[in-house]
Amino acid sequence: MAKRELIIHRRQGERYSDRDQENQNLIRTKRQVSVTEHAVVPALIENAGKKAKRKFVEFFTTHIENDNTRAAYAEAVDRFLHWCQSLHLSIETIEPTLVALYFKKHCPETRPYKKHSKPTLKAKSTKKQHLAAVRQMFDHLTSSGVIEFNPASSVKGPKLVVEQGKTPVLGPEDATRLLDSIDLTKIAGLRDRALIGTLFYAFARIGAVLAMNVDDLYENGRTLWLRLHEKGGKNHEMPAHHQLAKYLDAYLDAAVIRGEKETPIFRTLDRKRNLTAKRMLRGDAYRVMQRRAKQAGITVPVCNHTGRASGLTDYMLNGGSLEDARAMANHSSSKVTRMYVRIDQKMKQAEVERVRFGAGDLSDAPEQPATDE
Repeated sequence: MAKRELIIHRRQGERYSDRDQENQNLIRTKRQVSVTEHAVVPALIENAGKKAKRKFVEFFTTHIENDNTRAAYAEAVDRFLHWCQSLHLSIETIEPTLVALYFKKHCPETRPYKKHSKPTLKAKSTKKQHLAAVRQMFDHLTSSGVIEFNPASSVKGPKLVVEQGKTPVLGPEDATRLLDSIDLTKIAGLRDRALIGTLFYAFARIGAVLAMNVDDLYENGRTLWLRLHEKGGKNHEMPAHHQLAKYLDAYLDAAVIRGEKETPIFRTLDRKRNLTAKRMLRGDAYRVMQRRAKQAGITVPVCNHTGRASGLTDYMLNGGSLEDARAMANHSSSKVTRMYVRIDQKMKQAEVERVRFGAGDLSDAPEQPATDE
């Protein structure tokens, strides 16, 4: 006799076959849940419907690859849409004149809906970034059929010509005093010295340094090499300075993490000031730079990129070529390197010190006899 296929549901008295029950379970497990269903978006986008919400989330998840760009664009778009919401506008009623008015008068003021929100500077670079974020967001909604036209496409941003960077630069004496003032009796001091030393000697971006794992430090012969995960998916490898190699070796030996290959090098501290398994963030590194600079008595304002700019500037002042500096900094153009390290100003300072210490000025050199060449 064949196996009985029907089962009885005792509570409801209904009959189901075993195959039907399996099909119901298969449908239940394969049910697709939309990613945008529980996404938190501005009220202006939420009121525009499901399609607008889905395309809005797609813009930030699929259109933008870099995490830093995504965070900056999300901040800019959130400010603009909240301002439009305060005027009781909808996504379809936003006009180019309103976009121009926002960037002319209100960008980027303090957000009134957040307590203790600090007012931001009305820098031209900030306005250009915010306008680019709003324009690209509307362009994505337009190409997706959510709105008919892009209201920000005809709005022109402020003109900005950058010839010199604003990253604070420390001289060799201040950089040495900063590294030597760190207390090395605790693991926190060894970690901070290795972190700051990597920024100064490797000319690396803070994101690339914090993304390093233990296996990104390897020896090639007798030289220690660093594998930096730069933006754009590039793996930038360069040899470590002998002083940086000492800093890293001392930190790795004290932390006892040499065998943990796929774990972060620079980690956070717990309440007992012991290392954890969590990776440091940019905010953690910024607080380290601020605290160590204050302890060293450095009055120059510092940031996460101070080490990068200071190292490149010192390299150029010691006779390094601009093209080699560009390669080590992983810049796409030497123009960026020249602007970043503020070469002209530092070169003038070095020339003054050279004259002061008796090297003489080039104008005092005896004239060479004229030749036919």
